[in-house]
Amino acid sequence: MRPYQLRGLEWLGFLTRLGLGACLADDMGLGKTIQLIALWLHERESGSSPGPTLLVVPMSLVGNWQREIERFAPSLRIMVHHGHERLTGQEFVDEVARYDAVISTYGLIHRDLEHLAAVDWHRIALDEAQNIKNPAAKQAVAIRSLRAVHRVALTGTPVENRLSELWSIVEFLNTGYLGGATEFRRRFAVPIERYHDADRAQRLRHLIRPFVLRRVKTDPDIEVDLPDKMEMKVFCNLTREQAGLYEAVVRNMLGQIDQAGGIQRRGLILAALVKLKQVCNHPAHFLSDGSSLSQRSGKCERLTEMLEEVLAEGDCALIFTQFRVMGELLLRHLRETLGRDVLFLHGGTSRKNRDAIVERFQRGDGDAPILILSLRAGGYGLNLTAANHVFHFDRWWNPAVEDQATDRAYRIGQGRHVQVHKFVCIGTLEERIDSLLEQKRGLADNIVGRGEEWLTGLSTEKLREVFALSREAVAED
Repeated sequence: MRPYQLRGLEWLGFLTRLGLGACLADDMGLGKTIQLIALWLHERESGSSPGPTLLVVPMSLVGNWQREIERFAPSLRIMVHHGHERLTGQEFVDEVARYDAVISTYGLIHRDLEHLAAVDWHRIALDEAQNIKNPAAKQAVAIRSLRAVHRVALTGTPVENRLSELWSIVEFLNTGYLGGATEFRRRFAVPIERYHDADRAQRLRHLIRPFVLRRVKTDPDIEVDLPDKMEMKVFCNLTREQAGLYEAVVRNMLGQIDQAGGIQRRGLILAALVKLKQVCNHPAHFLSDGSSLSQRSGKCERLTEMLEEVLAEGDCALIFTQFRVMGELLLRHLRETLGRDVLFLHGGTSRKNRDAIVERFQRGDGDAPILILSLRAGGYGLNLTAANHVFHFDRWWNPAVEDQATDRAYRIGQGRHVQVHKFVCIGTLEERIDSLLEQKRGLADNIVGRGEEWLTGLSTEKLREVFALSREAVAED
């Protein structure tokens, strides 16, 4: 852990010992997940035997939490509570007692309240805690009603500047501390939001400061701790629609590949890779039917959530995809959902328009803070240092190509730390190929120097393992 993360762990432990709720509101990329996992480990290594934590997350983050815990704390016993086969009643209560943490989703809390309320939780932890910003919403009311000794909220947004969600989060953490909702609105929300009362704002900051820890990447003590470039995997689940399409492609393609040989076999394997990548991106990408985009792709949902946080921080982002069609879909989707102008640079962009796009993005004035690029057209030769976030939406599986793209932002003239987010769909070929590359990193030049051609040399049985869809891939409430 980095020094500021250790300080965060100590702060969480201190408030835990006092029996007070804590809101860890660090900037995106500073490791809120790691600090909470470290708290769980610290409690167990200190000799205590705490009961289970209920971790509530957006559906798009279930897989990410699973992978992070497996990576950093494999000793922790984790149960995922979602899907049609999830346990209920006494069977659920009995099973929970065997685990250190139970991961569930905001969408399930109200629906499964009866079963969740039957457990005396050691801790309830909320990730992306702004999901309870509406205090009257059913899921916010349900979460506040659950019994727990300790409560923690994680959010990357500056809650002290968002009064609409502040009361609900603090009420979850420390019930009654800011008074009732009506009283809070009269004492703080109206004077601050309507009349810009600096005195009340200062008083509110003073009240919440003991329970909210926020560090941003520009803080002096953070600057020293952070590397210049941070790379992280973002693990996403498939929707049920994506999973159905994925399995259909695998069944069809493996049958053809098994009967083919030579050049034909290699061509079929590369075609299968493209189709499966398209399914992992979005059903509308694979089907090319012009259908709606919302709520149909785990990757798109997670990208939207992360970009909302990027925009809230006033940052700028590059999004790389190897498919022009996917870039066009993202362009439409992000403009609609974020309400901001989004730029797109691809192989068909004229030189004049290309220069205009780069110039507009590089101004960094918030006019167009998101730029989508096709990997081949935008991966070389451009200086895009206005961006401090780089998203690889789909993977080329060639580290050299991805690094070239990342270096559009991470280059001379970049005055900020760059965060690189590489999207991977859990339980699919994306995760298995990513794992193969990690295992063989020392031979990367020999293995991936030819792009994805190395995959065509795999046996049909090995391809079956790589292509197969695992049960954990699918996201469902």
